[in-house]
Amino acid sequence: MRRLAARLLQSLIVVVIVTTISFFVIHAAPGDPFAYDSANITQAVREHWRHQFGYDRPLLEQYARYVVSVLHGQLGYSFQYGEPVTVAIRDAVPRTLLLAGLSLGLSFLIGITVGVLQAVHRDGWFDRASSAVLLVFYSLPDFWLALSALMLFAYVWRVLPPGHIVDPVMHDYMSGWAALADRLKHMILPVGSLTLLTTAGIARYQRAAMLDILPADYVRTARAKGLPERRVVWRHALRTALTPLVTMLGVLFPAILGGALFVERVFSWPGMGSLAANAIGARDYDLVTATVVVGSIMVVVGNFLADILQMLLDPRIRE
Repeated sequence: MRRLAARLLQSLIVVVIVTTISFFVIHAAPGDPFAYDSANITQAVREHWRHQFGYDRPLLEQYARYVVSVLHGQLGYSFQYGEPVTVAIRDAVPRTLLLAGLSLGLSFLIGITVGVLQAVHRDGWFDRASSAVLLVFYSLPDFWLALSALMLFAYVWRVLPPGHIVDPVMHDYMSGWAALADRLKHMILPVGSLTLLTTAGIARYQRAAMLDILPADYVRTARAKGLPERRVVWRHALRTALTPLVTMLGVLFPAILGGALFVERVFSWPGMGSLAANAIGARDYDLVTATVVVGSIMVVVGNFLADILQMLLDPRIRE
């Protein structure tokens, strides 16, 4: 419990630091939310807006006011969307978590399976072929793989929709199963792109962990008892080999969220990545800061859950 309490305190400190840095960095950029509005708006109106929302006050005072509003559950006002920031990000956060969660789950499922098979058939044709293929995908930049998948499957072969989370015209008129199929079709390209980018790393990590476990004494004992090889590998060896892989979960989740930024832009996925990119272009201070803060919270929560899973799998680290 002391370990979890310490991790929780560290997570809170990280969120505070990220909030502070993001606030001062975005305010240090030239201009403000009213600097590049329509030319029909007079300078006097712009100055009135700056005074109304406190942008003419000293920066430290603006920061103090922002911290107080956050403590009251208010993340500011989005001038781009004309509504509170909490309303603007309310729908985007679940969509990003859906994209990242599915990609991470599929990456672990495929990566663990491939890594185990590679270790069992070490230096065989499957080990060499799968390692080469996964290394290619692992080496590709996020945006390049997403753009390649978009061009190939949406414009060359035309088998999948090019973007959005659902068909923006026909989805509301579809029946239950047709609507579900439409949503799944729109998820294939973004989820598949993110999954391919992280599967290779998980597979290599799992392969190394299995190669360390398979020669262990308890594995040889299980074989000596006459247990089937499949049960020895998938039930006895894999359970121990999963423990170090859980640590990788805390590292991969931030990487998945970072990759989601490019993937969401490429496939017009209405999540946090698209929201943050649009907010940066519009110099929407509160919305940019909120997306960074919410992203940091998702990262620290992912790391905290990884610590809990590691404690459940390995009782030796419990205190």
